[in-house]
Amino acid sequence: MSIVTKEKLDRVYDAYKSGNLSRRDFLKYLTMAGATIGLMGSPFGKMLGNAQAAESIRFDGWGGSTSEAFRKYAFEPFTEATGIKVIDGEFGDMDSYLTRVKASYPPGGEFNIAHLSAVFDYARYVDLGFSTELDEAKIPNLDLVMKAMIKPLRDITGGTLSAVPYDLGQTGIAYNTTKISKEKAEKMGASLLWDKELKGKLGSWGGDFRTNMWYAALHTGQSPNNMTDIDAIWAALREQRDLMKKYWSSGAELMSLLANEEIYATSAWSGRIAALQQEGHPIGYLSPKGTYSWMEYLFVLKGTDLEVAQQLLNFMLEPEAAIAVAEGQNYPPSLDPTKVELPESIKKLPAFDPTGTLEGYLFAEPEYWNAHQLEWTEKWDRIKAGS
Repeated sequence: MSIVTKEKLDRVYDAYKSGNLSRRDFLKYLTMAGATIGLMGSPFGKMLGNAQAAESIRFDGWGGSTSEAFRKYAFEPFTEATGIKVIDGEFGDMDSYLTRVKASYPPGGEFNIAHLSAVFDYARYVDLGFSTELDEAKIPNLDLVMKAMIKPLRDITGGTLSAVPYDLGQTGIAYNTTKISKEKAEKMGASLLWDKELKGKLGSWGGDFRTNMWYAALHTGQSPNNMTDIDAIWAALREQRDLMKKYWSSGAELMSLLANEEIYATSAWSGRIAALQQEGHPIGYLSPKGTYSWMEYLFVLKGTDLEVAQQLLNFMLEPEAAIAVAEGQNYPPSLDPTKVELPESIKKLPAFDPTGTLEGYLFAEPEYWNAHQLEWTEKWDRIKAGS
């Protein structure tokens, strides 16, 4: 075995960063370096040193194809490079995961990093005291992330960060193009989800009051972030309930219902729509004005080993890893397209913004939605059940 010095590793790292060395060869060299010498002082010396101190870190995400992408393109390469195992957990929805976090002892202590959705959830975790303060100097790839995705988080945590943005998406409208013309879909917009001609062929996500209230607001001509006639929202949702085929409960069920033509139109996650289109299904994507947009981020929970967490976050934001994960889960990465050259496969994804500014995207206002969460969740559950 050849001797690996810190100087050699630095040169190899520079070659990798300049594109003159593949990731595969770089990781092979990194593994060899870690096996032969201590490398404190080199760019990856601290990573390797900490690898000896920490054996694992827990990450919880959405499961399915999303978790598969994270596992294949981020966690396994990270473990190969550092020796730190990423324990890959899953959750079905945001509320059930938060319940598990609260129940852990100390609260949040069992969990480390979560792939959470939307700024309102960031605010919930901060309000519960589960946040940390990341050392951004140890996450240099954060400089490649869209400022428009960082600012909302800084505003909540007084200029600091307890998470790094990782991807964005929309809950738009999916429709079967052999059953519904593009012209009709675009003309009706959000009201397509109330089309009486589609009775028995409509769907929606049953597990989230926000999604359903959001589109009821658009259907009734109200701002989702400032609904002035709540009674009209509930009335619209009762009317829609009678047109429904199914309130789906997971991305897999959503895709099955559309692929098997059990439903012709539904609110749907943009990444799942992209996956169906890639599989050749005749599914159109509709994003009317005010479409529900959201950003997802990697939240570091209180009590986590920050040194290890920051290594993993920086590794995941490395463009090669972030792009591969984005292609795997079909959601655009948080990387700023004006700073990072992104492939056509990313530029074609629904919700991609070539400007990196996210102007025109409408996100849920955290204070507004969190202030009514309990009340509106209970109301939505009753309506869905038939009251």
